[in-house]
Amino acid sequence: MIQGSSTFIHVGQIHVDSAPHAISTVLGSCVAVCLYDTALGIGGMNHYLLPFWNGNGLQSPKFGNIAIPKLIESMIMKGSNPKNLQAKIFGGASLNMGISDAMMIGQKNILVAKEILREYNIVLVAEDVGGQNGRKIQFDLERGKVLLKYAQRSDMVKGGV
Repeated sequence: MIQGSSTFIHVGQIHVDSAPHAISTVLGSCVAVCLYDTALGIGGMNHYLLPFWNGNGLQSPKFGNIAIPKLIESMIMKGSNPKNLQAKIFGGASLNMGISDAMMIGQKNILVAKEILREYNIVLVAEDVGGQNGRKIQFDLERGKVLLKYAQRSDMVKGGV
């Protein structure tokens, strides 16, 4: 992974930064959406746990339908034009074998990300989602690449996506 300044985000957090910084997180069934502004060279990442806020309690970026629009808004506040944004999504693993389809939180998290990005007309340029392995990701804002390492069954490192 990248040496130097990297901000680690937890569930329910959103972070926007610029090169030479990086943003990292660890995902299981959670999903992270990474946005990169190709014109300004800034990027942002969220990390959400569940697909939809049910209307109870505070709206929280722990929910995909809150976290993704907030990430987009945060990028716009930093000067991004949505037309210049590219998206990459990661996570959504099914870590618990044998759970019924109705409980497939990882799959629902992936679907909400794709749907909201489509609504905002943001191009999805890469994804590494689903499966049964957790992921460690680091978003290199200098190159606009996400480095991925599977957290469980394999220690294989993928090159930048």
